[in-house]
Amino acid sequence: MMMTRRRVLALAAGAAALPVLQLLPTSAFASVEETQKMIDDFAGGQELQSGKLTLTAPEIAENGNTVPITVEVESAMEGDDLVQSVMILAEDNPRPEVATFNFTAMSGTAAATTRMRLAKTQNVVALAKMADGTVYMDKKEVKVTIGGCGG
Repeated sequence: MMMTRRRVLALAAGAAALPVLQLLPTSAFASVEETQKMIDDFAGGQELQSGKLTLTAPEIAENGNTVPITVEVESAMEGDDLVQSVMILAEDNPRPEVATFNFTAMSGTAAATTRMRLAKTQNVVALAKMADGTVYMDKKEVKVTIGGCGG
């Protein structure tokens, strides 16, 4: 193999580009198992119930950069019916935990509204932990047309 100046320059350019290509960001989404582990940790071994907790999210989000969501828990906010905390997870985001809201009896109602980024079409999960240890769950699929986390 004869080494010409053109071939040497091509090899040098390829060798110089290799470290730069390794520094480029890659797509790193959480696994469903990782999200399930977070749900299990939040629930503390309790069986997940349905009812009481309502997650409101758009069916289709035109822009994944800003997706409005609301969580509400039907609760008297006293005694065993006190909502201690609500956690919101996005299953396929690079970091699944979106927010955790903590409530006290002085909160009056257990409701929160926020906006979140969604990387792609995925399930959004809301969990509510009550003072008596019960954990409620609600889940919605949000279809994203333009990704918010680099997608």
